[in-house]
Amino acid sequence: MLGICSACGNTEWDKEVTGNVIKCPKCGNEWKFDKLPIFFLTGCSGVGKTTTAIEFQKITDEYVIIDADWLRNIAWPQNDEEENDFIEQVYSVSKNISQCKKPVVWTMAGGIDRLHHTYGKRFFSEIKVLALTAEPEVLRKRMTEGRGIDDAGWIQSSIDYNNYFRTHDTLGDTEFDTLDCTNGTPTEIAKKVLEWLRD
Repeated sequence: MLGICSACGNTEWDKEVTGNVIKCPKCGNEWKFDKLPIFFLTGCSGVGKTTTAIEFQKITDEYVIIDADWLRNIAWPQNDEEENDFIEQVYSVSKNISQCKKPVVWTMAGGIDRLHHTYGKRFFSEIKVLALTAEPEVLRKRMTEGRGIDDAGWIQSSIDYNNYFRTHDTLGDTEFDTLDCTNGTPTEIAKKVLEWLRD
C-alpha cells in the first residue's frame, strides 16, 4: 500500500525516499509516511528467539513482533535470489505495519547479511540487529532435550552459527549487538531485549 502512487497508480519498486517523504519517479507525486526503525532478533536454531518473543509480547505493546518463519513456511528460499526476495517481503510487510506508528521486531535466524542490499531498507530510519547467543553445551541441551532435535548436522551447524555470533559483531555488511541468554528466565531475557530496543 505505502509504495503505491495514488496519483498515477505506479506500483513499481522504484520510489525515491528522502527523509519521511516518498516520491514517484514517474509522475513526481510526493507523500509523507512514518519512517520508523526496524529491528531483528537473530541467533541460531534453539537459542531462544521464539521463547523470548512470546515473553516479550507479554511485557510491552510498544512493538509489533513477528516470527519470520511464517514467511519461510509459505516459500522457503532455495537460492540467493529467493533469499533476497524474502528480505524484500519482510521489508514490504514491515513498512506498512509501521504506518500504525509501531516499529516492527522480527525474529529471524538467516538472511541477516542481506539486510542492507535491498530496495526496502529505504523506508526505515534505522536497521538494528540483536543476536541471542548461549554457551555451546547449553545450546546443545536446549536443542536435544528442549526441542527433541537429534539431527547431528543441524545441531553442529547451529553451534557453529552461535559461535560466529559470539566472536564477531558483523555479518556481511550488517552490524549486530549480542545478548548472552545462557542464564536467566525467558522473562528476564525479554526485558533485556526491551532495554536494547529502547536504548
